[in-house]
Amino acid sequence: MSDTIKIFNAKENNLKNINLEIPKNKLIVFTGLSGSGKSTLAFDTLYAEGQRRYIESLSSYARQFLDKVGKPDVERIEGLTPAIAIDQKTTSKNPRSTVGTITEVYDYFRLLYARIGKQHCHQCNKPISQMSVTDIINQVLSLPNESKLLILSPLINRKKGSFSDLLESLRTKGYVRAMIDGVMVRLDEDIELSKTQMHTIKVVIDRVTVNEANKDRIAQDVEKGLKESFGELEIEIINHEELNIEKHIHYSEHMACFDCKISFEPLEPLSFSFNSPKGACSSCDGLGIRYTLDMKKIINEDLDIENGAIKIIYGFNKGYYFKMLMAFCESAGISVKIPFNELEEHQKKAILHGSVDDFSFFWKKHKLTRKWEGIVKLAYDMIKDEKEMAEYMTEKKCDSCNGNRLKPASSSVYVANRTISDILNIPIEDAHKFFQDDKNFDYLSAQNKMIAAPILKEIKERVFFLYDVGLGYITLGRDARTISGGEAQRIRVASQIGSGLTGVMYVLDEPSIGLHERDTSKLIKTLRALQEKGNTVIVVEHDKETIMASDFIVDIGPNAGKFGGEVVFAGTLDKMKKAKTLTALYVTDKKKIEYVHNRPQKDFIEIKNVNINNIKNLDVKIPLRNLVSITGVSGSGKSSLILQTLLPVAQELLNRARKVKKVDGVEIDGLDKLDKVIYLDQSPIGRTPRSNPATYTGLMDDIRDLFSKTKEASLRGYKIGRFSFNVKGGRCEKCQGEGEIKIEMHFLPDIMVKCDACHGNRYNTQTLEILYKGKNISDVLNMSVDEALEFFAKVPKLHAKLKTLSDVGLGYITLGQNAITLSGGEAQRIKLSKELSKKDTGNTLYILDEPTTGLHFADVDRLTKVLHHLVELGNSVLVIEHNLDVVKNSDFVIDIGPEGGNKGGKVVDMGTPEFLAQNHKNSGSYTGYYLDKEINKAE
Repeated sequence: MSDTIKIFNAKENNLKNINLEIPKNKLIVFTGLSGSGKSTLAFDTLYAEGQRRYIESLSSYARQFLDKVGKPDVERIEGLTPAIAIDQKTTSKNPRSTVGTITEVYDYFRLLYARIGKQHCHQCNKPISQMSVTDIINQVLSLPNESKLLILSPLINRKKGSFSDLLESLRTKGYVRAMIDGVMVRLDEDIELSKTQMHTIKVVIDRVTVNEANKDRIAQDVEKGLKESFGELEIEIINHEELNIEKHIHYSEHMACFDCKISFEPLEPLSFSFNSPKGACSSCDGLGIRYTLDMKKIINEDLDIENGAIKIIYGFNKGYYFKMLMAFCESAGISVKIPFNELEEHQKKAILHGSVDDFSFFWKKHKLTRKWEGIVKLAYDMIKDEKEMAEYMTEKKCDSCNGNRLKPASSSVYVANRTISDILNIPIEDAHKFFQDDKNFDYLSAQNKMIAAPILKEIKERVFFLYDVGLGYITLGRDARTISGGEAQRIRVASQIGSGLTGVMYVLDEPSIGLHERDTSKLIKTLRALQEKGNTVIVVEHDKETIMASDFIVDIGPNAGKFGGEVVFAGTLDKMKKAKTLTALYVTDKKKIEYVHNRPQKDFIEIKNVNINNIKNLDVKIPLRNLVSITGVSGSGKSSLILQTLLPVAQELLNRARKVKKVDGVEIDGLDKLDKVIYLDQSPIGRTPRSNPATYTGLMDDIRDLFSKTKEASLRGYKIGRFSFNVKGGRCEKCQGEGEIKIEMHFLPDIMVKCDACHGNRYNTQTLEILYKGKNISDVLNMSVDEALEFFAKVPKLHAKLKTLSDVGLGYITLGQNAITLSGGEAQRIKLSKELSKKDTGNTLYILDEPTTGLHFADVDRLTKVLHHLVELGNSVLVIEHNLDVVKNSDFVIDIGPEGGNKGGKVVDMGTPEFLAQNHKNSGSYTGYYLDKEINKAE
């Protein structure tokens, strides 16, 4: 069996007939410039072929349920093993998904609690137990010898009535005594109970002492008592004080709380599923959240009613409701000319919730047909009819389940004194410690220990792997929608290690994204664990530490796009140190990223009293007209501070944005020194094949305008619309301007074939006859940014936009490249280039979240230059970043931490990179420690 994988003539996308041999069962890194072809070789060639071969080995029936995979453009691959891809596009958008469900740990939790969980009543918190008659007899007989027992059968529990028929029935059956309302009475006496009062009645079955001679008698008494009260029995121990035991013991054949009169269903795994009616909270349907009216969004208390205090009914097309409110206020004597917050409390209440008074005469006077029911009722009615009313709603934790998603009965089941919600809501680090401590489960009976052992083994392994990949700060109950791409990838890596597969080829896409330098070594250790199980681990990566820790390195280049697609180096780290490739020069520090960063800190944005997620009472000052890096380990609170606290307020104040979700109680000063805020995230620039860099950046409009002004176009009367592939006129109608036609195959993947009418050019023949400098519009869309930059050198408007795309490291992408094929990092840099191409006014706050994602060292160099250029123009640039090359070249660094989750949320240190490096021993800053290593090495 071959111990290598051999690739022959790979030509997918920009690959140029690559022939490559890589070792099996090793940790292999594919690196190179962004757009050079790394992902194409790893995912679109190796993984795609491995997946295709596996799917083709299945029956045609099974294949119809699986994703269809096309055959990559490669002559052949030898020695290929089954493949699993772990990329960053797998984060669930389902509000029902949590970290626990996507890792399947929660399935084992449900099983554990269903099998060994101890039920408690959710109202009185008393234990609930179901026992057979034999169990109850054995329990009673196990009481201390010489215990004097009163065996009672509970019949009535706190109910109104005289119960004369019941008492007569007991006399007939021969019973002598009963306990009524806590008092022992003889049944042969006259007993009169008040009909209007609550009563509790228990019949005395026997008075007996526990000893060997009375065993049979006690057994008969227990059976008789259970039969009389349909499965309930109470024991009162008369001499409980001298025996030092409980006075009252309640036994039941049913799963029920006798005190609260609540019955319980037997536990099963579905009892703990928030996706099943058996377990889900009925108020929020298992989502843990509910949507409710946000009164701050409905009412501006500083305004009077006449001038729009009630925002929801003020403005365009809201006249009828506004007229109703004005009429109501007039009739109720409520002033509409003073601020809402100065009205009397009862007046506010009447406006919000309606009035009991009759204003029917006044309604007739104003020709109104509805009674005033209050703004709240009105708002809910409007929300049913109008989609835009969603902006007046806010998401809040469900009151019934406190955000835990489960029914009260399911939330009252205990294992080792913890409910399932308790475990889900603590950091994985703490859950790991809890399950590793066997003492927590010593209380279990021998039988329950045997049941729990295999379940606990699976839970321990899975929780440990999650902790080991650096995710100790997140909770298992965390909503999957809030997980970053890097976190999602590491969760899947942990799941794969837990699966214990061997002989598999794993392909990962930049797993170090979102990881602080401190945690990268943990990730490498995890990848090693995957490899040491007998797997081939291929990682597409730019991180220096990961590259240096690998067994084999493949460097793709020499440049990007059509100038890449070649293997410029393949071998071990020792051999790479002697190589002259661009990657080798940066890895060996022969080439460095260094920029002048000594700007003064004069003006600041001051953020005070931040309380959100793990941040508590935080105050921080962010310098303006600086390149500022916000750093800290994963989960420390960086995004909470910048994206959830600062950004919404800045967008509302500077950009007049609506529908922003702000954090309560926060004060932010200094934004008045800025003109606008621009947030550049990694969301796609478009979700259809019609979206591309040219259309997004506005290049397409300028290109179409240029073609419409050519001599030939003018003679033919072609206007600018003729050169659009989105509307009829100049586009190819067979493919409707897409250039490709989808052919649906039954048991094979759908095939996208080049349109035979336009041959993939998108336009009809007449449109393609219009040339500019010998090229038609389709030729221009197929140019790379760098090619177009040269081609349009003498068209200032186009040249400026293309130059910014090139400056942010996107010279390799084509103008007409399908937006769906762009990575998150590429999409973010296209957005950045669009902003750069606009006329700069200075005083703009740019916020970027990990802009180095997917960037090679050389691209980070270019990006850092662009960010410094923005600051030189008088702007303020704020980056959330882990990349040390960006951090060490920042003017100012704010380090949040010290750890993630509950141990984070504080400013550990702040100042210049050099200050953090010098001060890390005093501050305990992890970022400072790694900056010290980086800066001192550089010196």
